[in-house]
Amino acid sequence: MTAFLRSCTLIAKDPRWSQVCEQSAALASASPASLRAYFETWFTPFKITDGTGNAQGLLTGYYEPLLRGSREKKPPYTYPVYAVPRDLVRIELSALYPELSHHRLRGRVVGNKIVPYHARGDIEAGQASLAGRELLWVDDAIALFFLHIQGSGKVALESGETVRLAYADQNGHPYRAIGKTLVERGELQEVSLQSIRAWLQRNPQNAAQVMQTNPSYVFFEEQPDTADGPKGTQGVALTEGHSIAVDPRSIPLGAPVYIESNWPQGGEPLNRLAVAQDTGGAIRGAVRADLFLGTGTGAEETSGRMRQPLRAWVLLPKSWKN
Repeated sequence: MTAFLRSCTLIAKDPRWSQVCEQSAALASASPASLRAYFETWFTPFKITDGTGNAQGLLTGYYEPLLRGSREKKPPYTYPVYAVPRDLVRIELSALYPELSHHRLRGRVVGNKIVPYHARGDIEAGQASLAGRELLWVDDAIALFFLHIQGSGKVALESGETVRLAYADQNGHPYRAIGKTLVERGELQEVSLQSIRAWLQRNPQNAAQVMQTNPSYVFFEEQPDTADGPKGTQGVALTEGHSIAVDPRSIPLGAPVYIESNWPQGGEPLNRLAVAQDTGGAIRGAVRADLFLGTGTGAEETSGRMRQPLRAWVLLPKSWKN
Protein backbone atom coordinates (compact mmCIF):
# COMPACT_ATOMS: atom_id res chain seq x y z
CA MET A 1 0.00 0.00 0.00
CA THR A 2 2.95 2.31 0.60
CA ALA A 3 3.99 1.85 -3.01
CA PHE A 4 0.49 2.36 -4.39
CA LEU A 5 -0.08 5.51 -2.33
CA ARG A 6 3.12 6.94 -3.79
CA SER A 7 1.86 6.27 -7.30
CA CYS A 8 -1.50 7.83 -6.47
CA THR A 9 0.19 11.18 -5.94
CA LEU A 10 0.61 11.19 -9.73
CA ILE A 11 -2.11 9.02 -11.27
CA ALA A 12 -4.98 10.49 -9.18
CA LYS A 13 -5.17 13.27 -11.77
CA ASP A 14 -6.29 10.68 -14.34
CA PRO A 15 -10.09 10.22 -14.19
CA ARG A 16 -9.63 6.46 -14.53
CA TRP A 17 -7.68 6.40 -11.25
CA SER A 18 -9.13 9.31 -9.31
CA GLN A 19 -11.83 7.38 -7.45
CA VAL A 20 -9.68 4.45 -6.35
CA CYS A 21 -6.90 6.80 -5.25
CA GLU A 22 -9.39 8.86 -3.27
CA GLN A 23 -10.59 5.69 -1.53
CA SER A 24 -7.00 4.62 -0.79
CA ALA A 25 -6.06 7.78 1.08
CA ALA A 26 -7.39 6.49 4.42
CA LEU A 27 -5.73 3.07 4.15
CA ALA A 28 -2.08 3.88 4.88
CA SER A 29 -2.25 2.10 8.26
CA ALA A 30 -5.27 -0.15 7.67
CA SER A 31 -5.41 -3.82 8.65
CA PRO A 32 -4.59 -6.54 6.10
CA ALA A 33 -8.29 -7.45 5.96
CA SER A 34 -9.26 -3.87 5.13
CA LEU A 35 -6.59 -3.66 2.44
CA ARG A 36 -7.76 -6.91 0.89
CA ALA A 37 -11.35 -5.69 0.91
CA TYR A 38 -10.27 -2.44 -0.76
CA PHE A 39 -8.62 -4.19 -3.70
CA GLU A 40 -11.45 -6.71 -4.07
CA THR A 41 -14.07 -3.94 -4.00
CA TRP A 42 -12.51 -1.40 -6.33
CA PHE A 43 -10.41 -3.42 -8.80
CA THR A 44 -10.81 -6.12 -11.44
CA PRO A 45 -7.84 -8.46 -12.07
CA PHE A 46 -6.89 -9.23 -15.66
CA LYS A 47 -4.55 -12.10 -16.47
CA ILE A 48 -1.58 -10.86 -18.49
CA THR A 49 -0.74 -12.84 -21.63
CA ASP A 50 1.45 -12.25 -24.63
CA GLY A 51 0.21 -11.86 -28.18
CA THR A 52 -0.25 -15.62 -28.56
CA GLY A 53 -2.23 -16.08 -25.34
CA ASN A 54 0.73 -17.46 -23.40
CA ALA A 55 0.55 -16.53 -19.69
CA GLN A 56 4.05 -17.72 -18.78
CA GLY A 57 6.73 -15.08 -18.54
CA LEU A 58 9.91 -14.05 -16.74
CA LEU A 59 10.59 -12.38 -13.40
CA THR A 60 14.02 -10.89 -12.72
CA GLY A 61 15.27 -8.66 -9.93
CA TYR A 62 17.25 -5.46 -9.69
CA TYR A 63 18.92 -3.56 -6.90
CA GLU A 64 20.70 -0.34 -5.98
CA PRO A 65 24.48 -0.94 -6.15
CA LEU A 66 27.02 0.82 -3.94
CA LEU A 67 30.24 2.06 -5.58
CA ARG A 68 33.32 3.91 -4.34
CA GLY A 69 34.12 7.29 -5.85
CA SER A 70 35.45 10.81 -5.76
CA ARG A 71 34.44 14.23 -7.04
CA GLU A 72 37.90 14.59 -8.58
CA LYS A 73 39.69 12.43 -11.11
CA LYS A 74 42.67 10.88 -9.38
CA PRO A 75 43.90 7.31 -8.96
CA PRO A 76 42.13 4.98 -8.42
CA TYR A 77 39.05 7.05 -9.33
CA THR A 78 39.46 7.26 -13.09
CA TYR A 79 36.12 6.07 -14.54
CA PRO A 80 33.60 8.89 -15.12
CA VAL A 81 29.89 8.92 -14.31
CA TYR A 82 28.32 11.33 -16.79
CA ALA A 83 25.37 13.69 -16.64
CA VAL A 84 23.17 14.03 -19.74
CA PRO A 85 25.26 15.35 -22.66
CA ARG A 86 24.44 18.83 -23.90
CA ASP A 87 24.23 17.58 -27.49
CA LEU A 88 21.82 14.69 -26.79
CA VAL A 89 18.53 15.35 -28.57
CA ARG A 90 15.36 13.65 -27.34
CA ILE A 91 12.38 13.48 -29.71
CA GLU A 92 8.87 12.77 -28.43
CA LEU A 93 6.71 11.10 -31.05
CA SER A 94 3.34 11.10 -29.27
CA ALA A 95 2.20 14.49 -30.58
CA LEU A 96 2.25 13.24 -34.17
CA TYR A 97 1.83 9.51 -33.60
CA PRO A 98 -0.22 8.72 -30.44
CA GLU A 99 0.31 5.01 -30.98
CA LEU A 100 4.04 5.62 -30.42
CA SER A 101 3.57 7.38 -27.08
CA HIS A 102 5.94 4.97 -25.34
CA HIS A 103 8.69 5.43 -27.94
CA ARG A 104 11.32 8.17 -27.88
CA LEU A 105 14.12 8.86 -30.32
CA ARG A 106 17.49 10.06 -29.12
CA GLY A 107 20.32 11.33 -31.25
CA ARG A 108 22.47 14.36 -32.02
CA VAL A 109 22.39 17.03 -34.69
CA VAL A 110 25.02 16.93 -37.42
CA GLY A 111 24.49 19.65 -40.00
CA ASN A 112 20.77 19.59 -40.69
CA LYS A 113 20.30 15.93 -39.80
CA ILE A 114 19.66 13.99 -36.63
CA VAL A 115 21.95 10.98 -36.40
CA PRO A 116 22.24 8.26 -33.73
CA TYR A 117 24.05 9.26 -30.57
CA HIS A 118 27.40 7.66 -29.80
CA ALA A 119 27.34 4.02 -28.69
CA ARG A 120 29.05 2.78 -25.52
CA GLY A 121 32.32 1.96 -27.26
CA ASP A 122 32.54 5.40 -28.88
CA ILE A 123 31.76 7.15 -25.59
CA GLU A 124 34.42 5.18 -23.74
CA ALA A 125 36.89 5.96 -26.54
CA GLY A 126 36.33 9.69 -25.97
CA GLN A 127 34.43 10.42 -29.19
CA ALA A 128 31.45 12.09 -27.49
CA SER A 129 31.36 15.72 -26.34
CA LEU A 130 31.24 14.96 -22.63
CA ALA A 131 34.00 17.14 -21.18
CA GLY A 132 32.62 18.91 -18.14
CA ARG A 133 29.67 16.53 -17.79
CA GLU A 134 31.43 14.30 -15.24
CA LEU A 135 29.36 14.02 -12.06
CA LEU A 136 31.75 11.71 -10.21
CA TRP A 137 34.69 9.40 -10.80
CA VAL A 138 34.62 5.77 -9.59
CA ASP A 139 37.32 3.16 -9.14
CA ASP A 140 35.85 0.13 -10.92
CA ALA A 141 34.83 -0.06 -14.60
CA ILE A 142 32.89 -3.28 -14.06
CA ALA A 143 30.94 -1.84 -11.13
CA LEU A 144 30.17 1.21 -13.29
CA PHE A 145 28.87 -1.05 -16.07
CA PHE A 146 26.47 -2.74 -13.63
CA LEU A 147 25.39 0.69 -12.38
CA HIS A 148 24.29 1.38 -15.96
CA ILE A 149 22.38 -1.91 -16.02
CA GLN A 150 20.58 -1.21 -12.73
CA GLY A 151 19.82 2.40 -13.66
CA SER A 152 20.49 3.91 -10.23
CA GLY A 153 22.86 3.46 -7.31
CA LYS A 154 24.83 5.03 -4.53
CA VAL A 155 28.45 6.16 -4.44
CA ALA A 156 30.42 6.33 -1.19
CA LEU A 157 32.84 9.21 -1.61
CA GLU A 158 36.27 9.30 -0.05
CA SER A 159 35.08 12.34 1.93
CA GLY A 160 32.61 10.14 3.79
CA GLU A 161 29.59 11.53 1.91
CA THR A 162 27.19 9.15 0.15
CA VAL A 163 25.63 10.31 -3.12
CA ARG A 164 22.62 8.78 -4.82
CA LEU A 165 22.72 8.62 -8.61
CA ALA A 166 19.42 8.41 -10.47
CA TYR A 167 18.71 7.59 -14.10
CA ALA A 168 18.50 10.79 -16.14
CA ASP A 169 18.58 9.60 -19.77
CA GLN A 170 20.10 7.09 -22.17
CA ASN A 171 21.94 7.28 -25.47
CA GLY A 172 19.13 5.73 -27.52
CA HIS A 173 20.86 2.48 -28.40
CA PRO A 174 19.10 -0.80 -27.56
CA TYR A 175 20.12 -2.79 -24.50
CA ARG A 176 21.96 -6.02 -25.35
CA ALA A 177 22.66 -8.55 -22.60
CA ILE A 178 26.36 -9.41 -22.41
CA GLY A 179 25.45 -12.68 -20.69
CA LYS A 180 23.93 -13.86 -23.96
CA THR A 181 27.08 -12.75 -25.79
CA LEU A 182 29.27 -14.77 -23.42
CA VAL A 183 27.09 -17.86 -23.84
CA GLU A 184 27.18 -17.54 -27.63
CA ARG A 185 30.98 -17.33 -27.50
CA GLY A 186 31.17 -20.43 -25.31
CA GLU A 187 32.59 -18.51 -22.35
CA LEU A 188 29.69 -19.22 -19.96
CA GLN A 189 27.26 -22.07 -19.54
CA GLU A 190 24.96 -20.45 -16.98
CA VAL A 191 24.26 -16.74 -16.74
CA SER A 192 23.85 -14.71 -13.57
CA LEU A 193 25.14 -11.36 -12.39
CA GLN A 194 27.69 -13.24 -10.32
CA SER A 195 28.95 -15.42 -13.20
CA ILE A 196 29.19 -12.45 -15.57
CA ARG A 197 31.06 -10.32 -13.05
CA ALA A 198 33.46 -13.18 -12.27
CA TRP A 199 34.22 -13.70 -15.98
CA LEU A 200 34.90 -9.98 -16.50
CA GLN A 201 37.22 -9.90 -13.50
CA ARG A 202 39.11 -13.02 -14.71
CA ASN A 203 39.51 -11.60 -18.21
CA PRO A 204 40.49 -7.94 -17.83
CA GLN A 205 42.10 -7.90 -21.29
CA ASN A 206 38.73 -8.71 -22.91
CA ALA A 207 36.31 -7.16 -20.40
CA ALA A 208 36.01 -3.75 -22.05
CA GLN A 209 35.31 -5.24 -25.49
CA VAL A 210 32.62 -7.54 -24.10
CA MET A 211 30.93 -4.74 -22.16
CA GLN A 212 30.93 -2.63 -25.31
CA THR A 213 28.82 -5.25 -27.11
CA ASN A 214 26.01 -3.62 -25.12
CA PRO A 215 25.82 -0.25 -26.95
CA SER A 216 23.34 1.23 -24.48
CA TYR A 217 24.80 3.88 -22.17
CA VAL A 218 23.06 5.57 -19.24
CA PHE A 219 23.47 9.13 -17.99
CA PHE A 220 22.72 10.10 -14.40
CA GLU A 221 21.71 12.93 -12.12
CA GLU A 222 22.69 13.42 -8.50
CA GLN A 223 20.03 13.23 -5.79
CA PRO A 224 20.17 13.52 -2.01
CA ASP A 225 20.75 10.24 -0.18
CA THR A 226 17.53 9.45 1.71
CA ALA A 227 16.09 6.40 3.46
CA ASP A 228 13.60 5.94 0.62
CA GLY A 229 14.45 3.92 -2.45
CA PRO A 230 15.58 5.51 -5.71
CA LYS A 231 12.99 7.06 -7.98
CA GLY A 232 11.73 4.94 -10.86
CA THR A 233 10.49 6.04 -14.26
CA GLN A 234 7.14 7.07 -12.81
CA GLY A 235 8.92 9.63 -10.64
CA VAL A 236 8.16 8.16 -7.20
CA ALA A 237 10.50 6.42 -4.75
CA LEU A 238 10.65 2.66 -5.25
CA THR A 239 9.51 0.37 -2.42
CA GLU A 240 11.76 -2.60 -1.68
CA GLY A 241 10.07 -5.86 -2.64
CA HIS A 242 6.91 -4.20 -3.96
CA SER A 243 7.95 -2.03 -6.92
CA ILE A 244 8.39 -3.56 -10.36
CA ALA A 245 9.70 -2.42 -13.70
CA VAL A 246 7.40 -3.34 -16.58
CA ASP A 247 6.88 -2.74 -20.28
CA PRO A 248 4.49 0.25 -20.22
CA ARG A 249 3.09 -0.74 -23.61
CA SER A 250 1.35 -3.60 -21.79
CA ILE A 251 1.00 -2.48 -18.17
CA PRO A 252 0.20 1.14 -17.18
CA LEU A 253 2.59 2.73 -14.71
CA GLY A 254 0.98 3.03 -11.30
CA ALA A 255 -1.13 -0.09 -11.65
CA PRO A 256 -1.08 -2.78 -8.95
CA VAL A 257 0.14 -6.12 -10.35
CA TYR A 258 -0.21 -9.48 -8.64
CA ILE A 259 2.89 -11.57 -9.35
CA GLU A 260 3.08 -15.33 -8.92
CA SER A 261 6.59 -16.78 -8.91
CA ASN A 262 9.21 -18.20 -6.55
CA TRP A 263 12.51 -17.10 -5.00
CA PRO A 264 15.73 -18.35 -6.64
CA GLN A 265 17.26 -19.62 -3.40
CA GLY A 266 15.19 -22.48 -2.04
CA GLY A 267 12.24 -22.03 -4.36
CA GLU A 268 9.89 -20.57 -1.74
CA PRO A 269 6.74 -19.02 -3.24
CA LEU A 270 6.92 -15.37 -4.24
CA ASN A 271 3.27 -14.38 -4.53
CA ARG A 272 2.40 -10.76 -3.80
CA LEU A 273 0.99 -7.49 -4.97
CA ALA A 274 3.49 -5.06 -6.44
CA VAL A 275 3.10 -1.74 -8.25
CA ALA A 276 4.34 -0.93 -11.75
CA GLN A 277 6.57 2.09 -11.13
CA ASP A 278 9.63 1.67 -13.33
CA THR A 279 10.82 0.62 -16.79
CA GLY A 280 14.09 -0.75 -18.16
CA GLY A 281 15.87 -1.38 -21.42
CA ALA A 282 15.76 -5.15 -20.88
CA ILE A 283 12.11 -5.22 -19.78
CA ARG A 284 10.23 -5.99 -22.95
CA GLY A 285 7.03 -7.96 -23.40
CA ALA A 286 3.72 -8.29 -21.60
CA VAL A 287 4.48 -11.09 -19.11
CA ARG A 288 7.72 -9.54 -17.90
CA ALA A 289 8.61 -7.87 -14.61
CA ASP A 290 11.74 -6.79 -12.75
CA LEU A 291 11.33 -6.68 -8.96
CA PHE A 292 13.19 -4.00 -7.01
CA LEU A 293 14.97 -5.73 -4.12
CA GLY A 294 16.62 -2.82 -2.30
CA THR A 295 20.20 -1.74 -1.62
CA GLY A 296 23.33 -3.64 -0.65
CA THR A 297 24.99 -7.01 -1.01
CA GLY A 298 21.95 -9.09 -0.03
CA ALA A 299 19.80 -7.43 -2.67
CA GLU A 300 22.60 -7.85 -5.21
CA GLU A 301 23.01 -11.55 -4.41
CA THR A 302 19.31 -12.31 -4.84
CA SER A 303 18.71 -10.15 -7.90
CA GLY A 304 21.78 -11.56 -9.64
CA ARG A 305 20.31 -15.06 -9.51
CA MET A 306 16.67 -14.22 -10.18
CA ARG A 307 15.39 -15.52 -13.50
CA GLN A 308 12.13 -17.07 -12.38
CA PRO A 309 8.94 -18.18 -14.13
CA LEU A 310 6.18 -15.60 -13.83
CA ARG A 311 2.44 -15.39 -14.08
CA ALA A 312 0.85 -12.02 -13.42
CA TRP A 313 -2.46 -10.18 -13.20
CA VAL A 314 -2.87 -6.43 -13.56
CA LEU A 315 -5.49 -4.84 -11.29
CA LEU A 316 -7.45 -2.06 -12.97
CA PRO A 317 -10.23 0.06 -11.45
CA LYS A 318 -13.67 -1.39 -12.08
CA SER A 319 -14.62 1.90 -13.71
CA TRP A 320 -11.68 1.65 -16.17
CA LYS A 321 -12.58 2.40 -19.76
CA ASN A 322 -9.85 2.39 -22.39
